[in-house]
Amino acid sequence: MSQHTPNELTEIFKRDRDLLTRLKREDAHYARLAEEYHALNREVHRIEAETEAASDARVEALKKQRLALLDTITAIVKAARAEA
Repeated sequence: MSQHTPNELTEIFKRDRDLLTRLKREDAHYARLAEEYHALNREVHRIEAETEAASDARVEALKKQRLALLDTITAIVKAARAEA
């Protein structure tokens, strides 16, 4: 597996790295969602890199869950941007 895992939040929100750090430090809800997103993202990456086996249905379920988390995280980031 490569060291670079695609779809990391810092890659998706490149211009908001400082904001992500602040949110993770100050917003427990965001921090929990970000950790859950990272865990799911790493699992999907391992499956796609073929270092972990999973059924197509499992991969689809993980990707849908990751997307739902990303939608929630995006809303939090947009709200925090508006407050800044």
